[in-house]
Amino acid sequence: MRTLNISISDLEFNKFGIIKDTLTFTEFVELISRELIRQNLNKSVQLAEKYGLSSMSMDEITEEVKAVRNAKNRH
Repeated sequence: MRTLNISISDLEFNKFGIIKDTLTFTEFVELISRELIRQNLNKSVQLAEKYGLSSMSMDEITEEVKAVRNAKNRH
């Protein structure tokens, strides 16, 4: 097994909710994955608000998706 040392600031340490100084690679990947998911979710929410999608119901969204798929299948 190899050891990899990574330096991060106290701010990042706290931001990622890290509690211990030693992580397995799997734990590290999970932390990074969660942060990327959080960032992507925030971007999605911002785009939904920007384009007026945040006020749509799930039924309206489903109908929009179906319409786009149907249009794509016709070509």
